[in-house]
Amino acid sequence: MLRRCFVLGCGSAAFGALPWARALAQAPADWKMPPRLQRPAADTDEGGLWAMMDREEQRTRRSGFLIRDKALQDYVNGIACKLAGDHCADIRVYIVQTPYFNAFMAPNGMMQVWSGLLVRMTSEAQLAAILGHEIGHYVQRHSIERLRDVKSKSAFGQFLGILLARAGGVGAIAQLALLAGALAYNRDQEREADRIGVELMAKAGYAPLEASRVWTKLLEELKAGAKEREEYWDQSVLFKTHPPGEEREKTLAQIAAAKGPGGRTGEQEYREALAQHRNEFLVDELKRRTFGETRVLLERMLAAFPDDGELQYFLGEAYRLRAQDKDLEHAVAAYRKSEAMKGTPAEMYRSMGLAQRQLGDDAQAGTAFARYLELKPTAPDGALIRSYIKRND
Repeated sequence: MLRRCFVLGCGSAAFGALPWARALAQAPADWKMPPRLQRPAADTDEGGLWAMMDREEQRTRRSGFLIRDKALQDYVNGIACKLAGDHCADIRVYIVQTPYFNAFMAPNGMMQVWSGLLVRMTSEAQLAAILGHEIGHYVQRHSIERLRDVKSKSAFGQFLGILLARAGGVGAIAQLALLAGALAYNRDQEREADRIGVELMAKAGYAPLEASRVWTKLLEELKAGAKEREEYWDQSVLFKTHPPGEEREKTLAQIAAAKGPGGRTGEQEYREALAQHRNEFLVDELKRRTFGETRVLLERMLAAFPDDGELQYFLGEAYRLRAQDKDLEHAVAAYRKSEAMKGTPAEMYRSMGLAQRQLGDDAQAGTAFARYLELKPTAPDGALIRSYIKRND
């Protein structure tokens, strides 16, 4: 399938000393990048799939969800080109503003990277791990193999309808999940792409261990989110065909260890590349309303940048919007911490006032609202906030 495993929601199972896992981790570095792919004849099944993806690419280019930031686009494209080698000329990366952890590679060279993935990475090397994985699928022509494996024409027709209706870049998540079992890459293909991704990372000078750290972070989020929803976090319908998350994390770590220590991570460069968009990406993240996952994400980001007032504000928002048990008290505590930090947005005081108002502390709420209007006198919701202050007088 073309829309695939790097969506937040991968399943997991207990990892043991499985023979195939050891073989993957210990496999000799004998893989070589194949030559550039040639466009197939239009009257073949592969040619038809390329044409279909060409149409999808045109829709992506027109999409209102496409992030048209040349600096960010050039940065991500640059990483992809370091990994792809001679295939660089054939790969086109599109950054889509969608708050889910996802990237996919089409057989015609189109790659989509979603903003929910970007906000979760903490280094250039981690992004390289994912891009390398996708390039692995592309050069090994896995999507063509999957197309030929599809036995039900009606299922493929459903997939086509969903794909072509997805012009905005966000929709049909649930429908795609239902089709994943029939159309997704199989586990061996995913494992092969993982190994190739690490190979490409190492050759490009990146730290291979960062690949496993991607999964370490995702597993933390998934477990927190499933616990909050009282679900079995390892039973995701979307990922029944993918290697279990814990297996993947540990196997990638073994592959990286075989490559030896060292390599570039590019943490500062990555942070700078995303700085302009981080706020909007985190606003979108809150809209997913998976607050357990979001809280783990923000706490991890704060561990790396403990004096970041904007991150502390968003942590408060995750508590306030969930509003269960002692969440409002936790939200106010987070807002209080953010007051003394750099980068705290004026909206923090509005949110603090709303939380205090819900807690029945009208006096403190009025003070917070007044500070918000002082910092942002032309706020579009200013009239509403003034009405709250007036009611408290």
